[in-house]
Amino acid sequence: MYIRSFADSNGDGLGDVNGIRSRLPYLRDLGVDAIWINPWYPSPQADAGYDVADYRDIEPAFGTLEDGKALIAEAHELGIRVILDIVPNHSSDQHAWFQAALASPPGSPERARYLFRDGGGPDGSEPPNNWRSVFGGPAWQRITEADGSPGQWYLHLFAPEQPDFDWENPEVRAEFCDILRFWFDLGADGFRIDVAHGMVKDPAFPDIDYPADDALLAAHTESRPYENQPGVHDIYRSWRQVAEEYEPERIFVAEAWVPTAHELAAYVRADELHTTFDFTFIRTAWEPADLRARIQTSIDAHESVGAPVTWTLSNHDICRHLSRFGRPQEHRSADPLHVADNGETDVALGTTRARAAILLLLALPGAIYLYQGEELGLPEVEDLPDDVLQDPIWLRSGHTNRGRDGCRVPLPWTATGSSLGFGSNGSWLPQPTEWTSLAAEVQDTDPGSMLNLYRRALRIRREELVGSEATMAWVDLGSDVVAFDRGDDLRCVINLGSEPCPLPDGEVVLSSGDLLDDGRLIPTDVAVWLRPG
Repeated sequence: MYIRSFADSNGDGLGDVNGIRSRLPYLRDLGVDAIWINPWYPSPQADAGYDVADYRDIEPAFGTLEDGKALIAEAHELGIRVILDIVPNHSSDQHAWFQAALASPPGSPERARYLFRDGGGPDGSEPPNNWRSVFGGPAWQRITEADGSPGQWYLHLFAPEQPDFDWENPEVRAEFCDILRFWFDLGADGFRIDVAHGMVKDPAFPDIDYPADDALLAAHTESRPYENQPGVHDIYRSWRQVAEEYEPERIFVAEAWVPTAHELAAYVRADELHTTFDFTFIRTAWEPADLRARIQTSIDAHESVGAPVTWTLSNHDICRHLSRFGRPQEHRSADPLHVADNGETDVALGTTRARAAILLLLALPGAIYLYQGEELGLPEVEDLPDDVLQDPIWLRSGHTNRGRDGCRVPLPWTATGSSLGFGSNGSWLPQPTEWTSLAAEVQDTDPGSMLNLYRRALRIRREELVGSEATMAWVDLGSDVVAFDRGDDLRCVINLGSEPCPLPDGEVVLSSGDLLDDGRLIPTDVAVWLRPG
């Protein structure tokens, strides 16, 4: 969950730890069995907490370490595990280590924890290479040495306030193993690993031939010298050993953007990580042949290493899937994943498809991560005023890329109030007025709401599919229909054609929309779970 946008307990407009605690019963009733919390560590918030100043405490704006301990304990009492977010590629420039590096000379042990390099050109005034920041602009920042002279350059693949660690340094590796143990000892059940494909860089630091349009989370059709390097796997083998020190064993889920499903599966080999997000549904158009092919490729790749697929539709970095599904789909695979530049959004169409998509996702074998607010059917907020945007992408792109704030708008809990129940005194990003009808309290008593569709689907999945050894087998019901069986007891059918299709024989368990012709036809963009007859 995106902590700053989930629930605000003290009226400062920012979500916090105690806000999450207050909504744990809602999460239990929704049917989730774990929560992933975005970084809650002390941070200057240059990148919403992904610039960590201290990995062993909680940001005061979010609460205290005692609040965090209480959250973990209370979640466990409700049967909910707690997964924290670890940010190992870089720290904040306010981290004590980086401040020590700035105060120390070139070649010192303090600088060796980060990627400092001499500049190019006769006077060192050029960056060491042409690498770009993911957020826009160059990936190198020159410092002023303690004596006031122009100094070395440091690498920051994200914002300048986020200097990259040097993971060839044994001290860095030992430090992060200790950080993992610190939180595991406090009861954390695991970690999501930010930029898990990063950390290790090609030691030659070669220049890159960038495409003209190189946006955040673009196609990833090939790995760059700072992505998906073989050395990352040695790091995760050591982390797996740390997780295995605990009973029950702690777990990891990686955010790894890599070119192919088989490269992704390498992260979850038996001696490495437990799970890694599979971004199939983020990269795939709402089109039957593409969906079938990509789902099968992901399953095959993970089965080759004996690991489950971990599916997701959205997260805090990506345009909400309801809005993605409401746009022209012929451009979907090439569209930068967090901006709306390929057609106007049809929210009603996106809502219909989002209802079908969650039934597709939850019927698949593997693990599922939901992003807060998708269970309410929240669309991307595409008209935030320029003066409220806070994502560093907005600044670093010269105000040409609006960034990720549109998927981070605080949740509507009630139909009234200054922030629709998010807090008592406004919210850090404004909520659309039309969200009053999407508030959790409004949907709670509506049997046909998105919220209650999620609740029913999660309950059926938990009761009938979780832990099941039931295999998945595709069912041919025509080129416009995606259909498969999970064992002998559950069939998932999604009509992606332009015309209604016949409902197969069987008992309907759940449908994402109303059926036609007295229940004999499945409308376009509707999914059905049934027990085959």
